[in-house]
Amino acid sequence: MSQDAGVVIVGAGQAGLSAAAELRKRKYEGTITLIGDEPAPPYQRPPLSKGYLSREMPLDRLWLKPEGFYAQAGIALRTGTRIKAIDTSAKSVIADDGERIGYDHLVLATGGHARRLNLPGADLPGVHLLRNLAEADALSADLEGARRLAIVGAGYIGLEVAASARKRGIEVTVVEMAERPMARTASALLGGWFGAIHRGYGVDLRGSTPVKAILGETRAQGLKLDGEEIEADLVLIAAGLEIQTGLAEAAGLAVDDGILVDEQARTGDPHIYAVGDVARFPSARYGRTLRLESVQNAIDQAKIAAQSILGMNVSYDPVPWFWSDQYELKLQIAGLIEGADTMVRRGDPEEGRFALFHLKEGRLIACEAVNAAPEYMAAQRMIAAGATPDPARLRDLGVAMKDFLS
Repeated sequence: MSQDAGVVIVGAGQAGLSAAAELRKRKYEGTITLIGDEPAPPYQRPPLSKGYLSREMPLDRLWLKPEGFYAQAGIALRTGTRIKAIDTSAKSVIADDGERIGYDHLVLATGGHARRLNLPGADLPGVHLLRNLAEADALSADLEGARRLAIVGAGYIGLEVAASARKRGIEVTVVEMAERPMARTASALLGGWFGAIHRGYGVDLRGSTPVKAILGETRAQGLKLDGEEIEADLVLIAAGLEIQTGLAEAAGLAVDDGILVDEQARTGDPHIYAVGDVARFPSARYGRTLRLESVQNAIDQAKIAAQSILGMNVSYDPVPWFWSDQYELKLQIAGLIEGADTMVRRGDPEEGRFALFHLKEGRLIACEAVNAAPEYMAAQRMIAAGATPDPARLRDLGVAMKDFLS
């Protein structure tokens, strides 16, 4: 490998930084260039809808590394730089200003941006998205002095922002196309339970409710529903992530709801890798390809890519995990519930601490835990081991979770 061009990483989020840090940890001596299109250095995204928005976390706690880390590690961090093209034949990326940056290996960690909705009024001032730091700052500033917030979408981001806004004393209405909150990622029981929790905190949460338009002439003033209007001082569109695969597609790489990679995070071009939210990889564990939007995936898959670049014999097939903080509740999910045929409840939802275990043909494939860290942690190991626990013992609080690991 040439030590002149080295490794170029496009995307300076959690995945991009993890790839760079892993290369240095593994004693890679070549040049590492980490390129991000935002002006800020790499930062944590999850707190943007939680502690940072509720003003419980200061800005300096968002940074993933201290200021001096990059120079000390020999990582050339270039912020505010947008890459517009990849020249695979010349093994270089091209910046907006025409600069060419050569690479021996390229890692695409381009992530995505908040999905916009094609609604009348969606471009009005006072309509917000939430994916990056600038959007979080704009939303937080607009919440100052606001009395009413309308949120379109009851996934993790929508519900976390609802909880943060309620902490700031703001009236919140959440409307969701699906019948229940978190319909894409959580079981019916869990989604319904979180819906009841939000209503208990005063959120006007409505399922099966399409939005016709955003009201307002010069600024957003609410939502137009089917036969009803909801007044609001500002609107948040929380409609999920639109992944950024344009660079890969234009370079001729295979894309199918994500950049297609192998178990080593390598694309069809042996010099190009893709990691994090934007990558779709094969999973023998689940018998299909997966694209995961989580911090765990961003970190772990990026490490695999770095190790593969260094010639290590590695393979990526994780037990996915996710989390969400809403009010005083910590939701932790291990595995994927799709395909489960049996659900076992451990604990009482009325007490605010319980776990839902999901099995397929007797094998544990997922666990949804609310304020139940022991259940969640044990489930991660059990899923990885392909465990087939006795449902009656899972349900019995008298059986310690550690007993399932022996």
